[in-house]
Amino acid sequence: MPTIEELNEQYERNPLEGIIPGGTRTKKRSEPKPQSYYDDIKKKFAEERDLRLRYRPEGTGQYTSDFDGGLAKYLDDPYSGEIKPRAPIHDTVEVLFIGGGFSALLTSARLREIGVESIRIVEKGGDVGGTWYWNRYPGVACDVPSYDYLPLLDEMDYVPKRRYATGEEIYSHCQAIAKKYNLYELAVFQTTITSTVWNEEEKMWHLKTDRGDHMKARFVICANGTLSKPKLARIKGMETFKGHSFHTSRWDYDYTGKNLEKLEDKIVGIIGTGATAVQAIPGLGANAKELYVFQRTPSSIDIRDDWATDPNWARALKPGWQAKRREASLREPVLSEDQRAAYAKTSREEKIRKQENANIDHMMRIHKRIDEIVRDKKTADALKPWYMFMCKRPCFHDEYLPTFNRKNVHLVDTHGKGVTEINEKGPIFEGKQYELDLLIYATGFEVQKTGIYNKIVGKGGLDLNDYYSDGIRTLLGIHSAGYPNLFIMGGYQASFQFNLTDMLNTQGDHIAACIDYCRKNGYQAMDVTKDAEEWWVQEVISHRGKTTRNQECTPGYYNFEGEVNRRQDGTYNGGFTKYIAKMKDVQQGMGQHFGFVKDK
Repeated sequence: MPTIEELNEQYERNPLEGIIPGGTRTKKRSEPKPQSYYDDIKKKFAEERDLRLRYRPEGTGQYTSDFDGGLAKYLDDPYSGEIKPRAPIHDTVEVLFIGGGFSALLTSARLREIGVESIRIVEKGGDVGGTWYWNRYPGVACDVPSYDYLPLLDEMDYVPKRRYATGEEIYSHCQAIAKKYNLYELAVFQTTITSTVWNEEEKMWHLKTDRGDHMKARFVICANGTLSKPKLARIKGMETFKGHSFHTSRWDYDYTGKNLEKLEDKIVGIIGTGATAVQAIPGLGANAKELYVFQRTPSSIDIRDDWATDPNWARALKPGWQAKRREASLREPVLSEDQRAAYAKTSREEKIRKQENANIDHMMRIHKRIDEIVRDKKTADALKPWYMFMCKRPCFHDEYLPTFNRKNVHLVDTHGKGVTEINEKGPIFEGKQYELDLLIYATGFEVQKTGIYNKIVGKGGLDLNDYYSDGIRTLLGIHSAGYPNLFIMGGYQASFQFNLTDMLNTQGDHIAACIDYCRKNGYQAMDVTKDAEEWWVQEVISHRGKTTRNQECTPGYYNFEGEVNRRQDGTYNGGFTKYIAKMKDVQQGMGQHFGFVKDK
């Protein structure tokens, strides 16, 4: 039996050591390779990127989330049944959340701690959970260690069952948080906010919904999530398919069976090979009569290295253990004087070259793993990702690659083109018809659109989308000038974190501090100054210069599908510790960064 110290060391391993905090370890090379080796691979990366851009040059325009007519069914909620009738609501609350996922739950807990009682969640779905309410596809699980990913573990006195918690466990955890903090009392479900308008005279937000509600709130928090609204690739004839179809975030278990047992006589196709598909495909392959996987760009698939939580380790945890893990993850590495001196002498070009070479070594290890697992060479080659690590979302799975050794599983590699046509029988690619009983869209979500279903209008009647038309403008990714008492969570111009809840936790603390400041000082409203907003926009632009993701990466949602001239619309890349430090500076200098209006 291992000691508690050994278990702690095991549980605190950094899975992406040498690449990014929180992911797969790399092995040291025994012999150095010539620079020409790395240059040739970079050239191949560029060729593959150019191939994607040539086939789909329209960038984000290649997708649609406007589900009109025959496409409307892809937004139906299969989990809550018919919308429950209720009378329209006409009341006022102090804080209103648009969305009921981790952002709302975590921040609500912080607001409760400062004494805020009047909190309402308005959620399109039938319960809290956000991502984990909608995404219930087979195999769904977090891909960040659950001891870090699940929020409020200290407060809930809970230890996840596995290193990578299943979607069912995470959804249950969300419900438990809502119960503990009495968030169901004022919550409104199966309801979509359609307009959020600032009333300057009242210093209040007026919110209307698709259920005839007219609510008022002093503070509004946009917590609709980074990936919220399903999107579909624009494919000719997709609405003509006569078989069954759905988006992965609206999984139809009535059709597939709870354990996919109803697929044993079905020919199934799935479009997409991103993070969702990687988790769903093994189950589909094991149960469908035939499975066709339509791939445009392969994901990088690394070892999952999952395990059940050791009860001895869990019992030995002391109160505050998650907060300590988080503090440890934020500590900067301690370098010796010799290391600091050597780093200082290294030119910027040399640092970039070493980072790129280490990145390529990592990706070639991914390639080697594919060759070791996938028996058919043509399939193995098609599954190899040709781009730098973190150009696209990295995936971790132990059953995905072996699934392609099944005789009933067929990879349809579209060589960067994607499926371009669907008829009543199914997809057509390069003249070949694929007749399907079921077509599943694993095509992802719209990325951070603050007013997804909602028209947000601030001072002077200015729509937020119009305000952002020449580029997003915020302070810390949270505040925008002219939109008092409005907070945006998980959005652009915040710090990018592979473990999203790290950032949400930080933003939740900040929002609670802002609201607490207003309440203690008798302020009705706070609005970021134009100068503070401009300062942060320039911070984002200057630090975006540290990455060439838009110019060199294969298109994906990380880089707006390869669109250019989006420099200020991305994330703040100055580092998470610096983001937190700047956030603390803003909190300490509230009067410098915001204008305030006193109570009458």
